[in-house]
Amino acid sequence: MPSASNRCTAVHVIAGLDVAHGGPSYSVPRLCEALAQAGAQTSLFSVAGANEVPRNSIAGGYAEQRFAWDWAGVPLIKALRRSGGLRRALRDNTASADIIHDHGLWLMPNVYAGSAALRAHVPFVVSPRGMLSAAALSFSHLKKRAFWYGLQRRSVERAACLHATSEAEFHDIRAFGLGNPVAVIPNGIDLPEPANQSRHIPGSPRTVLSLGRIHPKKGLERLLRAWAGIEARNIDWQLRIVGPAEGAHDKELLALASELGVRRVSIEGPVYGEQKRAAYRGAELFVLPTLDENFGITVTEALAEGMPVISTKGAPWSGLESEGCGWWIDHGEEPLAASLHRAMALAPESLRAMGAKGRAWVARDFSWARVAGDMLQVYAWLRGQATAPAFVRLD
Repeated sequence: MPSASNRCTAVHVIAGLDVAHGGPSYSVPRLCEALAQAGAQTSLFSVAGANEVPRNSIAGGYAEQRFAWDWAGVPLIKALRRSGGLRRALRDNTASADIIHDHGLWLMPNVYAGSAALRAHVPFVVSPRGMLSAAALSFSHLKKRAFWYGLQRRSVERAACLHATSEAEFHDIRAFGLGNPVAVIPNGIDLPEPANQSRHIPGSPRTVLSLGRIHPKKGLERLLRAWAGIEARNIDWQLRIVGPAEGAHDKELLALASELGVRRVSIEGPVYGEQKRAAYRGAELFVLPTLDENFGITVTEALAEGMPVISTKGAPWSGLESEGCGWWIDHGEEPLAASLHRAMALAPESLRAMGAKGRAWVARDFSWARVAGDMLQVYAWLRGQATAPAFVRLD
């Protein structure tokens, strides 16, 4: 039976759940499901995609509502993702809520969540989801600055607690100037069944995989340049870059690949479900060359599939080295090329052994049950039912 501290009513808000938006489209619904399984009455409000029908549903034990996107066909205005239906639902549902938990920044649903919490005097939790990093803030900087001072600053500065998915994101929050308490709780991951076959088919190229949004902040241009320097020395290997493209960045990468003369590189569109899992299982090495990342859900996905990982220090994955399951490297083409060359020189059994260590680490520290339990401790503290958990940073 759920404990009394678990029996709270939490309303979660995210601007959208389009799979092309990356990690939060998985991690936020999965957090809601884990909270519901732990005993919390959980709802998730979002705005339906432009080609999606608004709907109400019960999924994984929590209530999900997707509201109509107002002016979705109007240039400029549509970028704010306004929804009168979502705003009214928050106004009508906050009186019975114990917690309002917002995910993300810079869009109108995030503003609605903050305003509703202030109006109802309900504890407000904000998960920036990487949107306060220096790299993220550099994109559309002036628009974000205007949005902050005009619409969002008041509610975020008064939030009862912020949520960071890593120590690095905690420092991003402080660097932005926010002094709120910060709960440092990682994202969780669902551990798949272990692969029952070899990752490499004899006679075919061995594969390095980079999977995720194809966006300038992901460092993929750097990856291509690093690959160009080592491709000739690793004739048995190929590089796959897979994911949804933003701003035609895939075309920019294709042009760069042609300019560099690389031959064993593919730049592919997004994959989901079983195709995504097949992409992981068909590779022996995963690489995240990102400029900046608050968490990097693809790293946990790769580790859960038993694959070693190379990540730049733009993502908070120092544990790759301490757990013996990968490489955490400095920024730049040279460190990336050197680590790729070193990893690809290892025998398949050595890479599998590293991957097994990574899978064990994920199983131990990144279960959704653990993540939900930590979040419920935060909610209990904010409701005056417990002291601040040790992972809440007050400094």
